Amino acid sequence: MKWCEVSIQTTHEATELIAEIFSDLGATGVVIEDPELINDYITSGKWDYTDIPIATETEVVTVKAYLTVNGELEGRLQTLKQEVKALEGRGVSITPGIITTNELADEDWSDTWKQYFHTEKPGDRIVIKPTWETYEPQDDEVIVEMDPGAAFGTGTHATTSMCICELEHLVKPGMKVFDVGTGSGILSIIAAKLGAKDIQAVDYDESVLKVVRENLQQNHVEDVISVAQSDLMQNVHGKAQLVIANIVADIIIRLFDQLDDHLEEDGTLLTSGIIEDRIDDVLEAAAAHGYGVVKRRENKGWACITFKKQA
Repeated sequence: MKWCEVSIQTTHEATELIAEIFSDLGATGVVIEDPELINDYITSGKWDYTDIPIATETEVVTVKAYLTVNGELEGRLQTLKQEVKALEGRGVSITPGIITTNELADEDWSDTWKQYFHTEKPGDRIVIKPTWETYEPQDDEVIVEMDPGAAFGTGTHATTSMCICELEHLVKPGMKVFDVGTGSGILSIIAAKLGAKDIQAVDYDESVLKVVRENLQQNHVEDVISVAQSDLMQNVHGKAQLVIANIVADIIIRLFDQLDDHLEEDGTLLTSGIIEDRIDDVLEAAAAHGYGVVKRRENKGWACITFKKQA
């Protein structure tokens, strides 16, 4: 069997969205080459040795996927170009947006790309562990198992890791949580493992829900998390004490129109996926709907902002 390696040079903002497009196209594996993340690893001392130099240009991320070379390949590549162009139409910057292809001989991609993923501890308690590694929890650590071969959103991206840090403080035992734009389901899983008992995980893209359910079963939390396709919160029921929205700025801005109907009076909105240039737009929308900032984190050009309704 032959494979087509498809590479897209893009922005940090578009990285996970493009990874999801590849997943929808049936990619066997996706690799994200983020120079910021590589720099972090080099300076963190997590590698015993590396001759990789520190990158000085960190704005461009390369997303690679592997598609089977067959009669459907040309159609998939055309669909890819259309979907990437549609992101631009939604206001997502994909610059430079250069797409290249390269035909490769057969290889077991599921094993090759495991070298990029290792056990991580983004917060004080949560540990994200690939399914193929072993790890013994220390003290009150909480283990979440994620297979990046099956889903995107493994806790390594700044937007997700900031959310994880906040969830460690925000989630209370027995609380009701809505996870809007759940992606891989990682934040819902973490909320469940921290004690939330009624969680509704929704995503506009119905194709990701099968992967979410697999991840719930892997972590034994399927009894407390329901999964559904939904445009924002149209298909959630009742009011939650915590709403999580790790998506993009434009979608978060739309979310405020529905928030009062689905968030308890003293509830909390945790948002992330907000690129630095769009922070003011989100803050303006929040203020227009009567929501004020409780806490704001920034990391690698991204913001994670917690809101509450103002008195």
